[in-house]
Amino acid sequence: MSMAERTQTWSPESYEANARFVSEFGSGVLAWLAPRAGERILDLGCGDGALTVKLIEAGAKVVGVDDSAEMLEAAGARGIDAREMDARALAFDKEFDAVFSNAALHWMRPPEAVIAGIARALKPGGRFLAELGGHGNIAAIVTAMRAVGRARATDIDPAFPWFFPTAAEYSRMLEEAGFAVARTEHFARPTRLQGDMAAWLMVFRKPFFDQFAEGKRDEVVEEVVSLLRPSLCDGEGVWTADYVRLRVEARLKP
Repeated sequence: MSMAERTQTWSPESYEANARFVSEFGSGVLAWLAPRAGERILDLGCGDGALTVKLIEAGAKVVGVDDSAEMLEAAGARGIDAREMDARALAFDKEFDAVFSNAALHWMRPPEAVIAGIARALKPGGRFLAELGGHGNIAAIVTAMRAVGRARATDIDPAFPWFFPTAAEYSRMLEEAGFAVARTEHFARPTRLQGDMAAWLMVFRKPFFDQFAEGKRDEVVEEVVSLLRPSLCDGEGVWTADYVRLRVEARLKP
C-alpha cells in the first residue's frame, strides 16, 4: 500500500475486485520468510491483511502497519493488530525477529529512510524478507501514460510515483544500512488481470487521471488503454500486465 504518496487512496472493495492477485502472488516471498511459531514479525504495508493472517496462522506474533485508514479497517476486521504509520518513520526499536513486506515497498519513498526504519525495528540478526516491483515493472503501462500526458501537455510525474530498483541497487542500499544480503531474485511475472486495463488504471493510478477535467478523464483513460491493447490484450480480450518483481532476503548484522 502507499505509505509515501498521499494522493493515492485505496478502496478495499475495489482492491478485492481488481487487485486480489497482489496478495495471491505473495506466496513466493512468504515461502522465503518461512514464519515460525513465536516469532515477532512486522508486516510492512499490510493492506487489508490477506497475507498477514497467514503469518498469524503459522503461529507468529504479528503487527501490521499501513497508511491507508480504509485498508487498516479491513485488516482490523480480520483480527489483526494493524496500526497506521508512515514507513519513513517507523516507531519501533529492536522489537522484531523479522520484517516482511509484499508489493508495498515500491510505493515508499525515499527508500533509504524506509530501510533505515526497518533496520531499527529489527533485533540484531533479524531477518528482512520482501517482494516489490523490480526495474522494468509495468514499463509499457507507464510509457503509455507518459505519452498521453505529454501529448496533452499535462504533468507526467504522477504516471510514475514508484521506486523499481535493480537487485544490485537495492542490495547496495541494504548493505549500506547494515544488512547482509542472502539472496535476491529479479524476474518477469506477466500477470493476468481480474478485470480490464481501465479498472487497473483506476485502482493504481487514479491520481494521474484525476488531473484531467471530469468530462475528459474517461477519454484519457481510453486513450491509454488503446495504446496498450496491441501488446497487453490478447485476441479474447484478456489483459495481462507486464509485471517484473524483485524478491530479497537479508539479515541485519549483529
